[in-house]
Amino acid sequence: MTDQPDISPEEPAIETTTLPPPLVELTGAFPDATVENSATGQHVLRVPAAHLVEFAQAARDGGFEMFVDLTAVDYYRQRPGPRFDVVIVLLSLHHNLRLRILVGVDGDVPAAPSITGIYMGANFYEREVFDLFGIDFTGHPDLTRIMLPDDWEGHPLRKDHPVGSVPIQFRDTHKVQ
Repeated sequence: MTDQPDISPEEPAIETTTLPPPLVELTGAFPDATVENSATGQHVLRVPAAHLVEFAQAARDGGFEMFVDLTAVDYYRQRPGPRFDVVIVLLSLHHNLRLRILVGVDGDVPAAPSITGIYMGANFYEREVFDLFGIDFTGHPDLTRIMLPDDWEGHPLRKDHPVGSVPIQFRDTHKVQ
């Protein structure tokens, strides 16, 4: 048995043959953004971290006015390339479209630019991903832990985080009467 897990290619997903006009405009303005297939039928674009802020601004200006979600996925030893994907979901009520944006990040301290200046609702989501995955969102106005105690070591949703039992003392900041 080897230390490296068996990495087999993913099965091909359903192909996206045509994009709706708002996404054609976005991909035309950002040639580095690549269309990825999705078995769920969602529109998925992979955007380089260096262009995320400009892409998010163009998406908002192009009708994706609603921020829905931001999370991360740890692909530790599962694929070549960046270890983490930051996953952002936007919604256009005007065009009736949902867009999933993937941003690959890697390194000892993985980082992606913050989109809180464009979508204020991303604030707590970026803090949660920072807290649990250790992904730094550069330019975030208050990138501090949001769930775990300040003295917590590590990031528990990383796949290489040691599994064990540690008693946690949360501070009582709000008492219900």
